[in-house]
Parts: sequence; C-alpha cells; structure tokens
Amino acid sequence: MPVLTTDAESGTGIPKSLSNEPPSETMEEIEHTCPQPRLTLTAPAPFADETSCQCQAPHEKLTIAQARLGTPVDRPVRVYADGIFDLFHSGHARALMQAKTLFPNSYLLVGVCSDDLTHKFKGFTVMNEAERYEALRHCRYVDEVIRDAPWTLTPEFLEKHKIDFVAHDDIPYSSAGSDDVYKHIKEAGMFVPTQRTEGISTSDIITRIVRDYDVYARRNLQRGYTAKELNVSFINEKKYRFQNQVDKMKEKVKNVEEKSKEFVNRVEEKSHDLIQKWEEKSREFIGNFLELFGPDGAWKQMFQERSSRMLQALSPKQSPPKTWVLHGGFQ
Repeated sequence: MPVLTTDAESGTGIPKSLSNEPPSETMEEIEHTCPQPRLTLTAPAPFADETSCQCQAPHEKLTIAQARLGTPVDRPVRVYADGIFDLFHSGHARALMQAKTLFPNSYLLVGVCSDDLTHKFKGFTVMNEAERYEALRHCRYVDEVIRDAPWTLTPEFLEKHKIDFVAHDDIPYSSAGSDDVYKHIKEAGMFVPTQRTEGISTSDIITRIVRDYDVYARRNLQRGYTAKELNVSFINEKKYRFQNQVDKMKEKVKNVEEKSKEFVNRVEEKSHDLIQKWEEKSREFIGNFLELFGPDGAWKQMFQERSSRMLQALSPKQSPPKTWVLHGGFQ
C-alpha cells in the first residue's frame, strides 16, 4: 500500500504523513515491502538474516494508540520480544502470545541470546543456543527469530530491525550493571508490558529436577543411559541399580497381592452365587417335598386311595337279598 514520505515532522513528533494536516512538500509514493506475518504454519519461522526487512519506505514512528487502531496491511506493527527461552515452556509461549496479540496487525520478532552472552550475564543453560533457536522457530506466535540477540537494546539494533515496540513483563530486569535494562525503552514510549505466568519458569523446572535428582538418575539408568553420561559415581550407580531392583521386587509383590485380592474377590463372588443358587434349590426341594408328603400332599391322597381299594378288596362279598316268588315260596 503506498504511503506518503517526508523528512519534516509535525509538532507532536508524528510524521506529517500520519498527521491530519496536509503535507506542504512534494511527496513521493513508496510501497512498504516489510515481511508479512505468517499466515500458515506449515514451516518454522525464518531467521532474521534470511528475511531481513529491506523496505525502503520510511518507518514512521507509531504511538501505542495508533498501533491499537490498526495499520495498513503492508505496514504491520513490528513487535520485539527477547529472552533466553531455556527449556521452552508454556510460560514462554503465553508471553509470546500476548506480544503477538497486542495489536490488530503485528509482526513478532523474537531475539534469543547466545550461549556466550547468557553464560556471562545469567548462568549456564540446559539447552544450547541452537536448540533454543529451533524451539522458538516452532512456536506458532513467532514470525521471525533473531539469533545472538543483544543483552541491552541499542538504537542501532532497533533501527536495523525497524522495531516499533518491545514487549516484556513490567518487572524491572536488573542485569549488566543496570537496574532495569528496559528503562530507556520505557522512557522512549516503546515498551508494552505483558503478564508473567505464575507457577511455571525455567528455574522452577530445574528446581524440580534437582530436588528429585535421584529419581531421574535412576529413571535414566533404567532407560539405558550410562553412569558416565549421567555424571554418576560408581558407588551411586550401584546404589541406584540396587534401588531399581528393590523397586522391581516391590512391584512384583504388589502385582501378586493385587492378583491374590482379585482371586479372593472372584471366589467370594462365586461363593455368593453358589450359596444363592443352593438356597433357591433348597426352597424348591422343600416345596416339592411338602407338596408330595405334606398334610394335604399328593402322597397322602394316593395312600388313602390305595388303602380304600385294599379294604374293598379284602371285605367279603354280601349275598343278594332273597325275593318272594308266587307259588314257589322264597327263592
């Protein structure tokens, strides 16, 4: 998108191309060719030396209010965030997400300090600089990674990368002989604060590992790492391996106990089922028995019928009664 350029500035310090007053000098239209924010995530973010901003259009100074209102598509707000980013974690990602979403149209540059600079001013890192660079390249919020970033931002560095604003948490960062390395950035109106994520930091993660060192040493020995790779002494190696064997035995005993409990539970369930079925069969048997041999049972009726028949069979037959026949007397 074309912009109007001029060397003169308005009384408010904002270039006339952004003020409401019409320019008094002849203007030249120059296209912005700044790198654009990443629209797809099919590849990692590029390094700054691979895609440096060669835009010839003047990089007008923006206020935070202007940036929040939005800028032309071809003139994204260039936001810079820097750090060590050792053991890249969710706290780092959230800070970069905040930096990326500060303005409607922003291009996020992330500076990562080298090993030499970090070890000099802060201390030893777990990940080397190449690993830390790559971790940042694969964060979805990052548009560009600047390797070997300076510990303190200089006007030359800000100008080279055409940085509009610097994003960082608002806590004064004392280092390299300064009470706050971002003090001059704040005074220039280029600082935009982000919020830290409580409960997660590189120091917290390292503290957990140091606190549970024995656990992780034993874990990695089990996974095939050597005592030399873990910097573990001969005695500690034997101790850890013995503890691993003890843990295996405990696990086996635990498994046996669990299987025994499971077996007992199955026996109890089957016993309960057997007792229940036995009770049902018992009631059925008793009912059938009473139905057959009870006071009014079928056996009694059958016995009475048979007894009656026997009595009838054993009783003598009576002679038929005599009748009087005329002229013949009794017959």
